[in-house]
Amino acid sequence: MSISVRVIDSTNGCPVADLAVTLHAREPGAWPVVARERTDGAGVIGALSDGELPRGAYRLVFETGAYFAERALDSLYPEVIVSLRYQGEPHHLHVPLLLSPFSYTTYRGPAPRPAAAEQA
Repeated sequence: MSISVRVIDSTNGCPVADLAVTLHAREPGAWPVVARERTDGAGVIGALSDGELPRGAYRLVFETGAYFAERALDSLYPEVIVSLRYQGEPHHLHVPLLLSPFSYTTYRGPAPRPAAAEQA
């Protein structure tokens, strides 16, 4: 299993580049870090681990406070935490995050398509 993300600023419809995202795995009494990445220019992290992730509970932590602070915008959420459970299917989870200073929306989405240059 792998997890990918895409972050869009819904106030302007633009991808959120260079946003820090941390993946944590649930263990008894703890949430150790599995991976730390930053979104690319399209607001995407294609895979948040180098290898296969086992079934279980995970958390994605999006460091949104720094993004809004860099733009001198007040925001309600210094971070967005998305907890999810992987139960075996689908093999790849894609988690889009639509973000604004005072709200956010997330859902299970389709895996991102490869860029045109990668398809050739």
